[in-house]
Amino acid sequence: MVKPTEPVLNPGDEAKPGTPGAAEDICDTCSGSGKLANGKPCPECGGSGRVMRGIGGG
Repeated sequence: MVKPTEPVLNPGDEAKPGTPGAAEDICDTCSGSGKLANGKPCPECGGSGRVMRGIGGG
């Protein structure tokens, strides 16, 4: 039987994908490019340019 894998969270992620009240957003550190000014992958988003953020409460 195959075990479901947990999504990899990056330091900039506030929640796992699919969490109610969270959504994908542009990474503030790299402005969505996935790279830093020196050309290296952004450590906050893991190079994707996107992070998961809390969007609402309740």
